[in-house]
Amino acid sequence: MSDTTLLPAGRRRFLRTTAALGAAAVAGPGSALAASASLTLPFENGERELVAFPQKRPLILLTSRPPQLETPFSVFNEGAITPNDAFFVRYHWSGLPTSIDGGSYRLRIAGLVKTPLELSLAELKQLADPVDVVAVTQCSGNSRGFFAPRANGGQLGNGAMGNARWTGIPLKTVLEKAGIAANAVQVAFNGLETPPVGDGPDFQKALSVEHIMAGDVLLAWAMNGEDIPFLNGYPLRLIVPGFYGTYWVKHLSDITVLDKPFDGFWMSTGYRIPDNGSGFIEPGTPVGKTTPISRLNVRSFITSVQDGAQVKAGRDLALRGIAFDGGQGISEVTVSTDGGQTWQEAKLGKDLGRFSFREWTMVMKAPRKGKHVLMVRAVNRIGQSQPMKALWNPMGYMRNVVETTRIDAV
Repeated sequence: MSDTTLLPAGRRRFLRTTAALGAAAVAGPGSALAASASLTLPFENGERELVAFPQKRPLILLTSRPPQLETPFSVFNEGAITPNDAFFVRYHWSGLPTSIDGGSYRLRIAGLVKTPLELSLAELKQLADPVDVVAVTQCSGNSRGFFAPRANGGQLGNGAMGNARWTGIPLKTVLEKAGIAANAVQVAFNGLETPPVGDGPDFQKALSVEHIMAGDVLLAWAMNGEDIPFLNGYPLRLIVPGFYGTYWVKHLSDITVLDKPFDGFWMSTGYRIPDNGSGFIEPGTPVGKTTPISRLNVRSFITSVQDGAQVKAGRDLALRGIAFDGGQGISEVTVSTDGGQTWQEAKLGKDLGRFSFREWTMVMKAPRKGKHVLMVRAVNRIGQSQPMKALWNPMGYMRNVVETTRIDAV
């Protein structure tokens, strides 16, 4: 049975256009996937095209081969859940599949298990009742373009993040079905994203058995109530709530249980931060010992007004935004309208779970004519917050400074 007979109309349209995706990846956005507009992110060399890839509205194009697409920041003012067609896209290699046959797809579980498994998507869904989790995924290098001095890597704005309701089953359930060995230490994950040439390091990640058996890690087939979009990992994605997106392996194909830490490139060399408790160092100092990046730190944003915006003087200004962290949950958001001299507590919106964006609102009372500096700061349930001064590492990871938005009341 072909994939086009298994999938809904939107998916079939995607599969008919994957040749265009491949062509655009080779020829660039000026061919099959034409740019509809452009914008400039607020840092050096920030000019970007807005390009509509299959199943996506126009998103900010960083690269087309492999696809790296950033969500326009205005989307985050639409609500706590990021729409599927606006969700950012991040691949490491250009060797991504252009179609996947849902009927012949199999997930393999091997290594230190009593019974190796090879499961179809239908068989996977029958192993347990599905569960939902609302969780943020964020690229480790989100906001890298704001690092000073400049950090190596893709120069992203603030849009390489998103929050969705993921549906699947706990990975713990699958490993228990296979009979995980008592001496298992880590579990490695591989997907269908491959290097364009044979000698590149395959994109594989790993998690500790202890982390997985706590039950939060999911194997998800649905995103916001629909099949996961192709560019976000169809038909199955590893969901690691609270962890940076590097662990959220797309097009998941292989799970291998190990009796020692996985030493592949993307764990032993890539996605590592200074092992000093904070993950940051002063520019120009040696990095020293490193450790794999892991949990999200605390972040918050104002989404309702852009930096440099003009607002009406003497009229109350409704402010809103989002905050999130690595899974403790947000307990407080405060806003300053005078550049950090005084702070006012914002009202928190509906709690969608400890891994989710948390919306907040506040009213700025009748700003006087002139320039104002707005700042927002979040605190999670164990007291972690955000630094007033931007911290730095040479990888451009984990930015979480208290964000500043300047407005002009006229």
